[in-house]
Amino acid sequence: MNAKGKFRYTLLLAGSLCTAAPGFAATTTETVDARITRLEQELAELKALVQTRPAAAATVDTPAPIKKAEPSAPLLVSVGSGVKVQLYGFARFDGSYDTNPISPGNYAFWALPENGRKHDGEWNLTAGATRIGLNLSGPDTESMKLTGNIELDFLTGISTETNQAPRLRHGYIKAYWPASDFSILAGQTWDLVSSLIPFVDDPALMWYAGNIGARHPQVRLTKGFATGNNGRLEVAVAASRTIGEKSTIGPPVETLQADTGKDASIPSIQGRIAFSEPLIVKNQPATIALSGHYGQEEWDTDKTGNYKTVDSWSCNLELSMPLTEKVLFAGEYFTGTNLDDYLGGIGQGVNNAVITDPNKIRSNGGWGALRYAINPETSVSLGAGIDDPSNNDLAVGARTRNQTIFGNVITKLTPNLILGLQLSDWKTEYKGGTPEGDALRAQTSLTYKF
Repeated sequence: MNAKGKFRYTLLLAGSLCTAAPGFAATTTETVDARITRLEQELAELKALVQTRPAAAATVDTPAPIKKAEPSAPLLVSVGSGVKVQLYGFARFDGSYDTNPISPGNYAFWALPENGRKHDGEWNLTAGATRIGLNLSGPDTESMKLTGNIELDFLTGISTETNQAPRLRHGYIKAYWPASDFSILAGQTWDLVSSLIPFVDDPALMWYAGNIGARHPQVRLTKGFATGNNGRLEVAVAASRTIGEKSTIGPPVETLQADTGKDASIPSIQGRIAFSEPLIVKNQPATIALSGHYGQEEWDTDKTGNYKTVDSWSCNLELSMPLTEKVLFAGEYFTGTNLDDYLGGIGQGVNNAVITDPNKIRSNGGWGALRYAINPETSVSLGAGIDDPSNNDLAVGARTRNQTIFGNVITKLTPNLILGLQLSDWKTEYKGGTPEGDALRAQTSLTYKF
């Protein structure tokens, strides 16, 4: 007998036991089939009544509030060595339209010369800014906390658009002694130079347009000092890898010189001193910082061992100032020479038009921006930046000035889904009669964080 049949006869038996009188067999005239039919009808009526009760209750009871979606907690696991590993990252899509070509395209560095190509619009679509990372922590000792970070994305120039190779953004270890507010960091991460990040939605972060500072392999020492009124003074120094150009040596036969930064006799030295304290807005500290670096590149001038040392240095001022609880101003100013390794000079560090006498290129510039938080999910930003190398140091056809103005809105559609919309104007000037570049860029991004 199947389950339905067993249920029917069980129901029949239960009904009979509950309703029959002692003389049931002698007095009833209802047949078994008729009783089964009647009981099935009663069961159907009971089911219909049960199904209608929630709808009826909903008309008199207050509906339960819909719980707002919460961001998912990052995945945290412990490996056999006792180290805790936290996975994080995001999948990101960027799309842009430029009224004239902008280099390199998927993100913005500078506008290319028009050269008779007015109104030469260009589309760019990419997922290369997608990022994945691991935060490492522990095991700690009684006096020291150990952390680390490994982070990759796919914004490389060594692969095709649909087969992008990963690149290392960060890869470092950090030992921190809380009692003395002192840390040692070793690996690749952000420079100490000009450490602020503009409020832009473009993955290039206004590099070569007023914002300098990249990522380098380094060994860094940082010491903090508590000051009055909840303030903090931080002093940091680092020895970092100098990355120079690969130049040609000739004549009569041209050969390729190795990295001019690796050839230098010293690594680059970076330093930063920063003071933070709430000034205008309670519990929101303002920060002012002074940073800089000094390094060298060794440029071979012939194939017999002669070379010229070209200095690289910068001096930088940073300011981050909350003006109200919802309005934040931030900006940086820089000046220096041979800054292409730090994403300054519009990507031009040394003028080696004369191979036997390479000369450093001086440059200065900066950026400033305002961000207004409409609510915890949405903010709007306005800002501008400029990078202005010295024309006297440049060869004909070189970029002499690069500037941009931008405005954007960034909003969280959900705690994990972020939409960005940005409009920016780019103007790039060139030396020696090369037409300037002028382009308007409309950009959008969609980011799914995890």
